[in-house]
Amino acid sequence: MTARRILIIDDEADVREIAKVSLEITRQWEVTTAASGDEGVILASTHHPDAILLDVVMPKTDGLATLIKLSENMDTRHIPVILLTATIRLATQQTFVAAGARAVLVKPFDPGLLGGQIEAVLGWQ
Repeated sequence: MTARRILIIDDEADVREIAKVSLEITRQWEVTTAASGDEGVILASTHHPDAILLDVVMPKTDGLATLIKLSENMDTRHIPVILLTATIRLATQQTFVAAGARAVLVKPFDPGLLGGQIEAVLGWQ
């Protein structure tokens, strides 16, 4: 089986690095990272990841705006997106799911469990 390819879009360098190392070590996945929503949209259309982890709160282009751009792009609309957020409000979660997100994971996440959470959400077991 080929390694899964994951794109992490988060403006916080430490969050990107922790998630990247976690997924590389626990799942041997290939992980690409982007520091902004705009960079993430470009990388998604060129790297064609199997899934995207997307931070909700980012400067300039936030998670919802990025999710909408990804869903409007023919090259990226099929890629499942999982949102990462530190704020939990049911209304917000419903908005994200309506916009096409597969799930919302809470930050801070447990690096040891992150790969399993992604697999469970996407049915990759």
